[in-house]
Amino acid sequence: MGIEEPNVMALDGVRALVFDVFGTVVDWRSGVAREAEPFLKRHGAGTAIPAAFADAWRRRYSPAMEEVRSGRRPFTRLDVLHRENLEAVLPEFGIDPASVPASELDELNLAWHRLEPWPDVVAALARLKARYIIAPLSNGNIALMLNMAKRSRIPWDAILGAEVVQAYKPAPEAYLRTADVLSMKPDEICLVAAHNGDLAAARACGLRTAFVPRPTEHGVAQTTDLHPDQAWDLVASDFIDLAERLQL
Repeated sequence: MGIEEPNVMALDGVRALVFDVFGTVVDWRSGVAREAEPFLKRHGAGTAIPAAFADAWRRRYSPAMEEVRSGRRPFTRLDVLHRENLEAVLPEFGIDPASVPASELDELNLAWHRLEPWPDVVAALARLKARYIIAPLSNGNIALMLNMAKRSRIPWDAILGAEVVQAYKPAPEAYLRTADVLSMKPDEICLVAAHNGDLAAARACGLRTAFVPRPTEHGVAQTTDLHPDQAWDLVASDFIDLAERLQL
């Protein structure tokens, strides 16, 4: 059957592909920076680098979710965490959040709903959908995922992730409850992600794994997740390559 056969066999028995979204499916950094730029100018921070603002906002993402994962806080959807993190990050850029109308902060918070997919994503997902159930397994909440998908025509079969299972990755419940929702065994599901840590957590729960690097997720000077750090079930250069390796 040629060189591609081992790649198809690597996912033998898999019925669903679930995808990390922020960084893997969409370019969060460029999208947030683009929307932050006019906001920063309006509020006297025009000399700030928009990408640095995006990075600073994103740095608060994991600590906010850890409050939920640790049990110190009840499950709280990501839109709420992002909004709180936005208010917390503004003083770093010389902006008093109390001086900004709440409606304007709400609108900037929706930048996360309007993120653009990487160029290879939409066409490749249409190909992958021909054989597999495809869905996000994201820390993003349902409304965020729906708005993003509608805007960019991302062809998900379902919206899954943290709000559905009431757990944030990399907590085991995020992966195991997703399998339960799909009425599948963990090894019938493959997580596709650009982050080795996410894949490691999924593998520990019995899911199959596919690594697709996004070497500019954090900008051109990115040093993390440039290469697979384990022997994942499948490694592809992008989603088109993933579809081709699966003979789709």
